[in-house]
Amino acid sequence: MNNNILKFSALAAVITIASCGDAKKDEHASVKSAGIDTKNIDSTVKPTDDFYQFVNGNWMKNNPIPETESRWGSFSELEVQNKNKLRTILEEASANKSAKAGSNEQKIGDFYAVAMDSVKLNKDGVAPLKDEFAVIENIKTTDDLMKAVGHFHTIGVGPMFGGYIGQDPKVSTAYITQLFQGGISLPDRDYYLNKDERTLGIQKAYVDHVAKMFELLGDKKDVAEKEAKVIFNIESTLAKASMTKVELRDPEKQYNKKTNKELSELSPNLNWNLYFTELGLKNVENVVVGQPEFFKTLNSSLKSVSMNDWKTYMRWNLIDAMASKLSDDFVNEHFNFYGKTLVGIPALKPRWKRALEATDASLGDALGQIFVQKHFTEESKKRVGEMVENLIAAYRVRIDSRDWMSPETKKAANGKLDKVMKKIGYPDKWKDYSSLEINRESYVQNYIRANKYEFNDMASKLGKPVDRTEWGMTPPTINAYYNPSMNEIVFPAGIMQPIFFNPDADDAVNYGIMGAVIGHELTHGFDDEGSQFDADGNLKNWWTEQDKANFKKKTDMIVKQFNDYIAIDSMHVNGELTLGENIADLGGLTISYYAFKKSLEGKPAPEKIDGFTAEQRFFISWAQGWRGNMRPEFLRNLVQTNPHSPGNFRGNGPLTNMQEFYDAFGVKEGDKMYRPQVERAEIW
Repeated sequence: MNNNILKFSALAAVITIASCGDAKKDEHASVKSAGIDTKNIDSTVKPTDDFYQFVNGNWMKNNPIPETESRWGSFSELEVQNKNKLRTILEEASANKSAKAGSNEQKIGDFYAVAMDSVKLNKDGVAPLKDEFAVIENIKTTDDLMKAVGHFHTIGVGPMFGGYIGQDPKVSTAYITQLFQGGISLPDRDYYLNKDERTLGIQKAYVDHVAKMFELLGDKKDVAEKEAKVIFNIESTLAKASMTKVELRDPEKQYNKKTNKELSELSPNLNWNLYFTELGLKNVENVVVGQPEFFKTLNSSLKSVSMNDWKTYMRWNLIDAMASKLSDDFVNEHFNFYGKTLVGIPALKPRWKRALEATDASLGDALGQIFVQKHFTEESKKRVGEMVENLIAAYRVRIDSRDWMSPETKKAANGKLDKVMKKIGYPDKWKDYSSLEINRESYVQNYIRANKYEFNDMASKLGKPVDRTEWGMTPPTINAYYNPSMNEIVFPAGIMQPIFFNPDADDAVNYGIMGAVIGHELTHGFDDEGSQFDADGNLKNWWTEQDKANFKKKTDMIVKQFNDYIAIDSMHVNGELTLGENIADLGGLTISYYAFKKSLEGKPAPEKIDGFTAEQRFFISWAQGWRGNMRPEFLRNLVQTNPHSPGNFRGNGPLTNMQEFYDAFGVKEGDKMYRPQVERAEIW
């Protein structure tokens, strides 16, 4: 729920593009591979002391992070395979001069081609944005400012705050306008407010970066330096009024439904009618305000900050949002701060990778439709669908066996499980891009039009029935998610490939990671946030007070467990921020273990492969799914801002709570993976 645009809990910290492979082999071949590369195992480490290191130690030693990446792991390896496939699709499309005008092939081809044309981009510089800068220059009053903010929000620029049309959290059958905090460019409010040495260094680098960007726009050095301080001061004020990452995990705190009149009373200096008109919204009667205190502060700032300073702030927001689609001087300066300084990446990705990622982000269904035609089979979809049904069946058994839940709450939990919507592979209905103009004239203008298309598509939903066919990720993505308002689990084609899903591996391996991924997403419906939504996706309590108290006692154990983990230097994992993902990891892995056992249909587990029992391969498969190396800067940023724990703690953390793991590897008291029984969390 801490993503205000797409209200879902995703499997991985970073949503990436990835391949589902060709999957042309016989899915039911009688000979199964291990699905595990034993060369990756570090036999100098005991599995009972550090299981993650035991499983992945040699892989981590032999796979340094490429200079264009902030981290490198299992997701990254699949991304390489996929990008090569997508690159072929895009290069063929961009070379096809006879593609039908208005077709998906023409649009992805033109979008990619102009993104690749560095000569044209460097020649054009910032000129393609002249009309947008004119909008800012014409601002004279606060009403003009609100109209400009509304316009910018429709084209992918986010000054001041955020707004979107989405399901009403308490009336999931209806769309409603929603407003939330925003307007800052650093990853989190604490980057403005903390005073430790690392944060102060980032603040200085950020101000220097903003000044350099203004210089690239043509401002003199001394003027640009003053403008950068204006930006930092405005954003610091907004940051101070913002909720913390942990507070943003509470959906009730963010549900503040107001009439249009009440919204105007909360922030009278902001002309909301003008803003909504600029968005193309008519008859906005009710609004959900995520953070009322934030909007009170913004209301005051509208008067206390001079109009010239607001115009400076708007210029910054525009160039910051569009820099990666402009000439090399803007691209490089943007990367120097957000890539090098913030997450420690030494080198910029090659242009084709950046152009590919941008095409997927802007025309995901057009590219995804061609992708699944070439690289995905219905057999993979069927096999994963069978696993989903087995996981749900196992979940029912686990729910019914919970001694801390009352029959009343168990009945409601099973009712929610009954209504979970399953989406696998790709959408049943593709987006229609016929109204979107894409050409080879301007990369940034293509990007703006694509953003405008997406915004208009979203805005058109207000007053209409909720569309439950929509997807929040593109088909080639290696990730998965649970959306509480839809009560749905979604698995794009991209994640259905080794090492997450291997049609040639035995069931122990597939349940160890793909099954656990399915269970992870199911468990998001029953984590500390998802459990606040009912079977129909409404933010509504369905627990008895005693059951809620029992649940909290168990989740508090997970908070403490992860709070104790030191990620880097003296920086601990934030157990409260990562609680939902940690519950989902533990619940998902546990449920998948029992689904695997159920899949054997009473027969004994298969014989050993490579010296490992089926139960051992199940847990090895889990740990290898989280293998990876991270740059220190990226790791610090992840721990500070992301609801996912670092991979080594995801690999080890759930296992220390599972007797099934202890039994599989003979973990005993005195081993480092051992956790005293009284400290073990068992929820689902």
